[in-house]
Amino acid sequence: MRCVIAGGGPAGAVLALLLARAGVEVTLLEKHADFLRDFRGDTIHPSTLQVLDELGLAEAFHRIPHRKAYGIDLVTDTGRTRISSLRDLPGPYNYIAFVPQWDFLTLITTEAATYPNFRLLMNAEAVGLIREGGAVRGLRYRDAEGEHELRAEVTIAADGRGSTLRAAAGLVPKELGAPMDVVWFRMPRVDGDPGETFLRVSAGHMMVAINRETYWQLGYVIPKGEAERLRADGVGELRRQVERLLPFLGDRTQAIAGFEDVSVLTVALNRLERWYRPGFLCIGDAAHAMSPVFGVGINLAVQDAVATANILLSEGPSALLKVQRRRMFPTKATQLAQQVAQRRLIQPALSGSARATGLPDLAALPVVGRLVGRLLARFVGYGVRPEHVSAK
Repeated sequence: MRCVIAGGGPAGAVLALLLARAGVEVTLLEKHADFLRDFRGDTIHPSTLQVLDELGLAEAFHRIPHRKAYGIDLVTDTGRTRISSLRDLPGPYNYIAFVPQWDFLTLITTEAATYPNFRLLMNAEAVGLIREGGAVRGLRYRDAEGEHELRAEVTIAADGRGSTLRAAAGLVPKELGAPMDVVWFRMPRVDGDPGETFLRVSAGHMMVAINRETYWQLGYVIPKGEAERLRADGVGELRRQVERLLPFLGDRTQAIAGFEDVSVLTVALNRLERWYRPGFLCIGDAAHAMSPVFGVGINLAVQDAVATANILLSEGPSALLKVQRRRMFPTKATQLAQQVAQRRLIQPALSGSARATGLPDLAALPVVGRLVGRLLARFVGYGVRPEHVSAK
């Protein structure tokens, strides 16, 4: 079997490694020259750590500089609440690892390169599909030298939520809607700052604060489509919001020199109802764009990759429908949970409703709080249907 994968993100890279180690001839295309891009959240959850363990890469991964988070904290105007602890999760990985995604991708592709049947093409952008006899038989890609063809029995679109190959296959995602976008930027971190990553919620405002050891990675959540208004208000307004929500950073807001230091994530939540054509399959964000709620996007993509490899290696290229059937339920369940969080926490917070403080009150209830915390930890840590690497 020969496979070509468009997109060198987590889904494409992990699938390429899994196929290469099983002896499949696989080519991975990445349209950029390197992996050094701003991936923002970059959270590696226990489900992905378990996959790395099964691949024999856990030790190498943990040598990469990273930050462990053992719980999920919510900070409101009235105080800080730990709404879920990961420490009671089964197995050795009871934490979320924050690591730059380019380091994760370098680890995976470097391991894949140890197999002679793996090929990585950088600066190679997939631009279309090759069709023969009613099936996809490869793709066309463009690099510095022009346009080329790659033929394969299986073509995988892992090229993100704006997937070129998905559009070429005539597959259109169903939009589920998201009430927010996220403004990402960095601030210096100093001794004496809080140690944990947390979500800061106040009536009318919300901010994610991720501890990156030497700096804070901040995500200011704004109502959908409000990025231009924020720019029009000027960088001073963003500084003021940081000072109000995170007073300990008040003496450092000049680090935001201007909007050139800021990037805006346009949040999307959608999924395909059909992931495949004969000889062609979408996985990861190409099949389902996830909201940043719970930070599970990378991990859903990795789970897609593991399931795809397991099914292709056991049943062959004709079994693509089985990949969709296996991964559709966890996709729908995760997106439903994200929609509930959007309705119950994010929309009230952004609208200034008092309901925004309801979650800490629920978590404080002795019995209900413990149950909710455990279920949330399991959901965030392992997802709805964690996948495991089949033996090589």
